[in-house]
Amino acid sequence: MRVAVGNDHAGLPIKAAVIDELQNLGHEVSDLGVNETKSVDFPDFAGRVGRALQEGEAERGILICGSGVGVCIAANKLRGVRASIAHDTYSAHQGVEHDGMNVLCLGGRIIGEAVARELVRAFVNAHFQEEARFIRRVDKINLMEATGSAITS
Repeated sequence: MRVAVGNDHAGLPIKAAVIDELQNLGHEVSDLGVNETKSVDFPDFAGRVGRALQEGEAERGILICGSGVGVCIAANKLRGVRASIAHDTYSAHQGVEHDGMNVLCLGGRIIGEAVARELVRAFVNAHFQEEARFIRRVDKINLMEATGSAITS
């Protein structure tokens, strides 16, 4: 699988472990983040990963900032991106299986390298379960994205 990884300065503490784990699992990694501690703006890197998904350059993405919150908010503004923070393995795989999550957001100041590796494994080994209820729910998310409106029924 092709996975785009993006991070800001606060994501550096776990970035190397994330990329190493992906490569050890046999995935192709695009590093779209920074390698310096100089402060940068996280939406720029959420945009890079989102664009990689939109243009078919990656099937999934992983974004890392200090808490995971900022990159998650920014990524979810992009068409076709379904991003979520997951700092537990259940959410990391269930988000893919039930909700079609395609971007995992992590907090470099929240978790360490060992947990990051476990989350990466759970995320990339998960597959969307094409059951009618999950398809219906993702279709509703896509409709909300396309119309910019809440669904009332």
